[in-house]
Amino acid sequence: MIVEGNRKRRCPARTTKSIGEFARKTGPRRKAMDLHRCRFVPYPPSAINALAFSHPSSLTTSSKGPPTLRLAIGKANGDLEIWNPLRGAWHQESVFRGGKDRSIEGLAWTQDPEEEDKNGFKVAGRLRLFSIGYSTSVTEWDLATGRPLRHASGNYGELWCMAAQPRLQATPNEDTMTINGVEIGIIRYQSLVVGCADGSIVLLSTADGDLQFQRTLTRPPKKKARVLSITWQNRHLVIAGHADSTIRVFDTRNGQQIRSMSLGAGPQGGPKEILVWSVKCRPDGTIVSGDSTGTVSFWDARHYSRLQRITSHKADILDLAISANGETVFSGGMDRRTTLYRQTAGSKPGEKKRWAEIAHQRFHAHDVKAMAVFETKKTSILASGGLDTTPIIVPVREFGREHHRTLSSLPQQPPVRSAPRKGLLVSWWDREVNIWRILRSKGSHDGGGMLEGLPHPPEKKLVAKVLLRGAESITSADVLQDGSLLAVSTLSDIKMFRLRERLDTTMSLRKIDLPDELAKVGAKAIQVSPDGKWMSLTTNNNKVQLHRISKLESPKDIPRVLPQPINLRRLPRKPALSNYLHGSLGAYDRSITHTAFSANSRILVVGDLAGHLDTWVLEGNEDLSQETPLTSLDNRRRSSSASSLSSSSSSSSASDSEAHPTFVYAQHWRRSPTAHLIPKLPSAPLIMSFRPANPFTLSNAFTNGTTVQSTRHTPHPHSHDLPHGEARLFILTAEHQVYEFDVLAGKMTDWSRRNPTSTLPPDFRALRDRAMGCIWDIAAPSSSSSASSPPPVLSSTGSSTAGRCRERIWLYGSAWLWMFDLSQDFPERADEDASEGDEEQLATNSNKKRKRGNRQAQSLARIDDIPSKKKGKKQKTRKINESGAGGTIPAHEVNAGIGRSMRKTVGPAGDEARIFALGQGGSDSTSTDEEEDEDVDEDNGPSSALIRLRRGKQATTTGLADEKQKAEDGVEMMPKGEGEQEKEKEERRPYWGTYKYRPILGIVPIGEGGGSSSSSSRGGGGVEVALVERPMFEVDLPGRYFGDQEWEERKDGGGGGGGVI
Repeated sequence: MIVEGNRKRRCPARTTKSIGEFARKTGPRRKAMDLHRCRFVPYPPSAINALAFSHPSSLTTSSKGPPTLRLAIGKANGDLEIWNPLRGAWHQESVFRGGKDRSIEGLAWTQDPEEEDKNGFKVAGRLRLFSIGYSTSVTEWDLATGRPLRHASGNYGELWCMAAQPRLQATPNEDTMTINGVEIGIIRYQSLVVGCADGSIVLLSTADGDLQFQRTLTRPPKKKARVLSITWQNRHLVIAGHADSTIRVFDTRNGQQIRSMSLGAGPQGGPKEILVWSVKCRPDGTIVSGDSTGTVSFWDARHYSRLQRITSHKADILDLAISANGETVFSGGMDRRTTLYRQTAGSKPGEKKRWAEIAHQRFHAHDVKAMAVFETKKTSILASGGLDTTPIIVPVREFGREHHRTLSSLPQQPPVRSAPRKGLLVSWWDREVNIWRILRSKGSHDGGGMLEGLPHPPEKKLVAKVLLRGAESITSADVLQDGSLLAVSTLSDIKMFRLRERLDTTMSLRKIDLPDELAKVGAKAIQVSPDGKWMSLTTNNNKVQLHRISKLESPKDIPRVLPQPINLRRLPRKPALSNYLHGSLGAYDRSITHTAFSANSRILVVGDLAGHLDTWVLEGNEDLSQETPLTSLDNRRRSSSASSLSSSSSSSSASDSEAHPTFVYAQHWRRSPTAHLIPKLPSAPLIMSFRPANPFTLSNAFTNGTTVQSTRHTPHPHSHDLPHGEARLFILTAEHQVYEFDVLAGKMTDWSRRNPTSTLPPDFRALRDRAMGCIWDIAAPSSSSSASSPPPVLSSTGSSTAGRCRERIWLYGSAWLWMFDLSQDFPERADEDASEGDEEQLATNSNKKRKRGNRQAQSLARIDDIPSKKKGKKQKTRKINESGAGGTIPAHEVNAGIGRSMRKTVGPAGDEARIFALGQGGSDSTSTDEEEDEDVDEDNGPSSALIRLRRGKQATTTGLADEKQKAEDGVEMMPKGEGEQEKEKEERRPYWGTYKYRPILGIVPIGEGGGSSSSSSRGGGGVEVALVERPMFEVDLPGRYFGDQEWEERKDGGGGGGGVI
């Protein structure tokens, strides 16, 4: 447990403001959150072993990349992460969980050839992902389910490296080609080549959507030198780097070895053999290798002779990456360096170009094991990873002119849950679940509402631990708010436990026997409704199942799960149309990522990666007299007669399922009547949460609970009552666009119409780390106000803040925490026009071509807008064209650090000197101002006047009613001093943010005063939460290399030279 002031922070905060300062400014009438800062929760991030982009680089592509572009990251614990660059937003879409004794050591993407449908239209080929890791099998992954699809193994050693054959560049309409007068068929599929520990090289075929052994290129030699690295020089030649100081070239057409290139003997005093850890090829065929001596070698593409070598690392070079035009080479190694090489002109006229080390930086804190490059005309990035578990995005063409980008090593969906009524914190990783109890210490006071940490450390105790049997890792877990039930899911099974308190404050766990229909189904996500009566499962094939949890009256009895599952059918969606050359991800876009129950547990919403929302409602009133799930008589008769039918269409089965639902205690789930009215989101949802109801109107959202009397003709009657009232669903998308829908009405709420994304604070829209979760802080106004309380003020809607219900939402990412007060509107800004109409964009997202103004508005969270006013012309915004990594370095900071160029002297006397430019990566890297900056009209979407019209006549460009309008509306104007005006300004502040807490694993409500979607705090009290931090300096990492000039405290007490600490 870490409390501010109790331990020195090694990571400085980016802001001097604290949340406690915000609490003091808002005053005791608006108490802020009580925060427990927790660092005892175990969650060890795993090292990155492999990186691979789904598409090869293409300098002819004018966009930032195809919509199907993905980055796959392989971890040492067997996890596989799928990232969407999303034009610079970098969203972690999926995590395919590994298991015991599993690891991913290599990744490769392929694309099947395009085909023609029955109408003669081209159909995009499927993108396929393959992996290897400490076994003799190559695994293909099913992207839609997150599970292995097939394996290919053989009688050869462990696989150490893998590479995919380059894609065919022939004309798509040609099926044959002529070679030496012989017409042969064109093989359009991509083969895989793998190198083994016994020295053999195996070729695998991916034809016909399968994965099969094709041939062995070379048999294991007597020495059995391991194949450490492998790549393709073209579609027929394979380059392999071995552990015996040799690089070999093979022809896949006949399996013969063409050439062998030796690197010589090892360094004096070191190993005799040089390990070739990486080999890559430039577009012209030039071979580049990196070895265990820290040397980068360049080899001729035709004669296979060494052209040049550069010793630039102090330790092993583990991987290489080459830009699309071949003019830039990167290397990463054990010394944590990322080194940049470029060709430079000779100092004398007529001298050939030579490769030179331009610069190096230490982006990583440990070994750099994997690197990958992707480039288009507008994107130029290098992705790297290693033992420090953190992915780094580095600009290639704009190296030195743009910042690098550090992605979070923590999961996008927090692996923590809580039981606020019992003060329990639940966390999980791999196959282990830990349950902690957090209590306020005796010396703590409950006044003041300090958010920077409680004055005394709260008591924490590990009360229970669950270790799952088997090899599968945990995919999700949830706990009831009263802490009586724990549910855990893996990809192969579901487990539930009953929790009971013991006299020694620990908890006993008892496994609950589940029906076979539930225990063996497996799920990617599991969630229990707020009332504890329903459990939602997102199965591996992205279907939604509901199971009823039956609670018995006695607390000693064990709850049971009814055996009849309820399968909810999602609306059919048409796939998004795209260029067939970009490939297809299949049903991956339909993968469900988020599930949300309403506060009364009668509405269920799921969202997928494509941005589609599906909603269901619970019809009828609960009748416990019907003890078992019942189906209608017609449905039972139809089920008995259906066995005699040979086949039935899927459409009829879907309609019959809606017509004959499954009833549980006289209730059944049905699709919401307004489900089709909710539009598709522009991007995948990151946060989906129902806004808790106002405490004054909470009872209006429930039905009267009356039951229907049974008759002779209807022995099992049921009501048709639907939930009514206001069900406001708050959504934050992957591009940090904010929406709020009234799910029962099927439309955007008035608050969302008055507050489009363009009204959000610029600092929030400029955040690069994506949001992870939210905490609600809902409270009714105090019954009486003190005489010293500030006078009532007007919000941007013109309503008084006196007696207003507090409706705050706290959003958090891995390095930030923001509060938004949804009881008032965001202030408008005089220097910005609303550049995007969220409502209009949602309405036209599916069937209207995206305009430049829409694209500019969607990138507000990733770029800095520079307003440029021209006399007599429309207002325009000049967009800075970033390459996809970090932001552009300001002009006044470019010359700081490594600067724009570097001067390198040659010889001991420094007689010769050369100037190397860092910001030029060949002819494709330089561009004119017109190409880098583009003017975007802001004529699409509602203007500030329309937003003010929606908010009311009192709203002005500053977001507050001006004094003239106040006088016209009859509001009494009283003169205020400077102190009162400042206090009033802070009192009506609609948002606040900080970067003090990092890296955040998750935030969960831990007190009974509110914070969850099903409860709200009364009397003005703040919510009590646990903020779980997982700083990297507390993660146990293996010893790393240090050089002569690295002044760090060494465990062995010092000494010169390099070594490992």
